[in-house]
Amino acid sequence: MSEPHALLDGGIDVGTHGEIGRRIDAIVDGWRSDPRLVHVEQLDGRPGRIEAPNLPLHPLVAERIGDRPLWSHQARAIDQVRAGHSVVVTTSTSSGKSLCYQVPAVEAALTRRGTSLMLFPTKALAHDQLRALSEWGSPGVVAATYDGDCTPQERTWVRSNADVVLTNPEMLHGGILANHARWADFLHRLELVVVDELHVLRGVFGTHVAQVLRRLRRLAARYGSSPRFVFTSATIDEPAQLASQLCGLAVRTISLDGSPSGPRTVVVWNPRLASEPGPPRASVHHESAEIAAHLVTAGLRTLVFCRSRRASEVLAGEIRRRVAAGSPDGATPAETVRSYRAGYLADERREIEAALSDGTLDCVVATTALELGVDIGGLDAVVLSGHPGTTSSFWQQVGRSGRGRRPSLAVLVAGHDQLDQWMARHPAQLLGRDPERAVVNLDNPDVFVPHLACAAQEHPLRTTDRALWPDQLDEGVRQLVLSDRAAVRRRHGERLAVWTGRGLPAPTIRLRSSAADETRIVDRDRRLIGTVGSDRATTVVHPGAVYLHQGQPWKVLDLDLDDGSAVVEAADGATYTTTRSATSFRILDVTATRPIGAALLGLGTVEITDEVLGYETRDVSTHEVLERTALELPPSQLVTRAVWYRFGDALVASADVADGDLPGALHAFEHAAIGILPLFTICDRWDVGGVSTAWSLEARGATVVIHDAHPGGAGIAELAFAVSEDHVAATAQLIEECPCEDGCPSCVQSPKCGSGNEPLHKEAARRLLRATLLGCASAGDRLAAS
Repeated sequence: MSEPHALLDGGIDVGTHGEIGRRIDAIVDGWRSDPRLVHVEQLDGRPGRIEAPNLPLHPLVAERIGDRPLWSHQARAIDQVRAGHSVVVTTSTSSGKSLCYQVPAVEAALTRRGTSLMLFPTKALAHDQLRALSEWGSPGVVAATYDGDCTPQERTWVRSNADVVLTNPEMLHGGILANHARWADFLHRLELVVVDELHVLRGVFGTHVAQVLRRLRRLAARYGSSPRFVFTSATIDEPAQLASQLCGLAVRTISLDGSPSGPRTVVVWNPRLASEPGPPRASVHHESAEIAAHLVTAGLRTLVFCRSRRASEVLAGEIRRRVAAGSPDGATPAETVRSYRAGYLADERREIEAALSDGTLDCVVATTALELGVDIGGLDAVVLSGHPGTTSSFWQQVGRSGRGRRPSLAVLVAGHDQLDQWMARHPAQLLGRDPERAVVNLDNPDVFVPHLACAAQEHPLRTTDRALWPDQLDEGVRQLVLSDRAAVRRRHGERLAVWTGRGLPAPTIRLRSSAADETRIVDRDRRLIGTVGSDRATTVVHPGAVYLHQGQPWKVLDLDLDDGSAVVEAADGATYTTTRSATSFRILDVTATRPIGAALLGLGTVEITDEVLGYETRDVSTHEVLERTALELPPSQLVTRAVWYRFGDALVASADVADGDLPGALHAFEHAAIGILPLFTICDRWDVGGVSTAWSLEARGATVVIHDAHPGGAGIAELAFAVSEDHVAATAQLIEECPCEDGCPSCVQSPKCGSGNEPLHKEAARRLLRATLLGCASAGDRLAAS
């Protein structure tokens, strides 16, 4: 049995921590008279809970850990893995989740020569963990990274020598599984598979990774092993369900956090809306820079999160300027404020991380690169320049400050879009709502059929593989046979599906997209800049488009759809482009329908046809339209999953929506519903699309369609169907509460609208949704209460 829990204060330095707490209190007190401060929440800290595992640690492991205690969740995870179970650990940021898999991995190597495979979503995270494992200095345990930066000689050495291989899903898919014979000994000894940052494995990417992990389990069994899985994740809804969908095994949840935490003050800051009277509203970045500079000047080491790479550079420069202006001598070393984002060289990232840890830096402005588990030491304050899109990411970013029992401050500066404004008006929901679910779609044929092709190439498919693909194997083999990529053979009385296609199928699959084909983005010298799914090429890289790649703007000179290439040249970044398009839909298959209030909700497969008619060139600073250009491009088709709302004639009449106002009402509902959908699932507005019409022959009424933006669907439509009452109620509340009169980006306007946000009728949408929800008891009660 485990030893009784012991409480530990985390080594709190009362003097230092008391001073930080007093500074935070003084700053917040100084803001209380500012109308932009809309909420302050004080969150209590907690002591650490120490626990020993059921069985003693291996002597070498115990020696390396030394006097460092095991928190209760670490001990429980180690016990579960030792007992042969797969687990998902969902404790807070900086709670020591890595130790939950490091200990079993090192013990397996020391006692049984067992191997471990660790998967990280980025190369930077893999290298961070390699350094952490190297610091153990355990003799007889060899850890190595295996990624695209390895030379052929290094890859050979890793295969032959490593007990612990740290890599990413792409390298597992194309480098290990496709060449599994070279990895036979490693796979034969495979005991542990670690999947870090589970919460990012959602949608299309997560759907692909689920297939890759099934192929891994299949080949491991062929070589005689049956590994356990350890997932780590930020807090999400039903993490064990997602982990089980990814690996195909039962997974146990470790969620009770035993690590210590300090008191945290959370501030919600809402700049005045453009629709409100007064001087022009400052941008979210301007206000974030003002707040961050104030915190740095007050002596708080501060981390600022923003949504784009370009914004990180702009914000860092503005904070430097403001800190210099407020310093006694009128200047501050530029090195004390830095930006941190993907695209930096590894040495640059390591330098910034080290400077954060040793206190050299006062402020770092980062994209989500610092959200994903990179160890940066303790900070005093975090500023979120806009809500990150999900409750999970919000707490992940907030948790970056306040290591151990150290007091900390977090400030959310709300942006002007729908989700930010909803959170600013409902801070109790921001701080108290349950985290969202992350979803995948195992039944997407655009994903599982290509991976079954890979599986057939790796080893002939047989009926026993239904254990891994119970609902997909027969359909997948049928499609492979019909496309001449596989043939059914009979060997020793057993029917096998054998790969007969040309070459290797693995290189044709991109794990972060479900599109079968891609368009290459190249410069004039044909140097590859990036790629985009061919289904999105006419929208993203049409002639004249400004395309952003790693924060660098490029202007598209030519798009050759037959050749699958777009030629670009560097742009100055002074303008951006938005497309104008015509979109229509066909309902191909109806999976389910049910009433939602007075409307009818449907779920099924749709075909979305999108024709780009032209584009607008706009000024980056003022958003003024500088030019409108017509285009003649072929329409693109997307077959995907969707939900649709049908509003009958009687409902429209009861809402007093005139025929001429109906298209604008439906369009406004479409935009607001898409903008608020991340309240219920981990996604953003670019993961979904929408189309509305005052009359659909197939739906037989006024219809709004909200669809997955990826071929075959990523599971978002199914979740939207399940939470539709709450989703529509939140959409109605968003429109009701926005103070603008005719619609704005905080309620019914969308930055990705192909028709230039025309027509929109906010008031008609409000009446239509109110009439709809009055027939839905729980949602109607919530709306009436608002």
